[in-house]
Amino acid sequence: MRLFLGLAAVALTAAAPRNAGPRFEAVFATAGEPATLDFRAEYSAGPALHHLEVWRDHDRRLKRITDGAVETYVAHAADHVDFRMIIVDNRKRIVTTIDRANLYRLGNFTDWFDLGHGLRHPKGVYTLGPGKAPAGAPKPFAECRWYDLVEGPRTTHVCWSTEFRLPLVITPGGASMWHVTAIDRSVPDAAFRIVDKGYVRMNANRDIEPD
Repeated sequence: MRLFLGLAAVALTAAAPRNAGPRFEAVFATAGEPATLDFRAEYSAGPALHHLEVWRDHDRRLKRITDGAVETYVAHAADHVDFRMIIVDNRKRIVTTIDRANLYRLGNFTDWFDLGHGLRHPKGVYTLGPGKAPAGAPKPFAECRWYDLVEGPRTTHVCWSTEFRLPLVITPGGASMWHVTAIDRSVPDAAFRIVDKGYVRMNANRDIEPD
């Protein structure tokens, strides 16, 4: 039995995929990031260009405004794992509340790092190492270091700022898909005040949580 278990363990270890180079969390570490940060960025989704502003207050709460119309407020629970998201659609005048666990039930695996930094964790096997700016990449807002994140046939070039702990440019090639255009370390408390008077309020948790 011991021999069988030993062989099985070896087989599982050999079959398990391994990432090459440093780990994502080690390169894009958040330790030492500014306590508060307000940054603006442009990002592309297909042919459309979008404008985003993000306010971060430590790892307790953050706010995002997309295209000046949709506001997303996120606050960590006491366990610093779960969080609650409140989405304010100023065009439709609707406020929707949903918790992290129910986002996962819907197949949306957005995490705190992605929301506050604009960079998603790789979903599978990847290779991560030093890189250089691809031809045609926009000029970074501040000093940053280039890395190549390879996932299968896809290579994403990331220029990471250790000062702000933020990707200043993300591009699959010369075309930018994320470009930080302004940064401010000052974040007023009023930035996290939700204005939703007269809006329709919806609690998505009630429709998603099992009975």
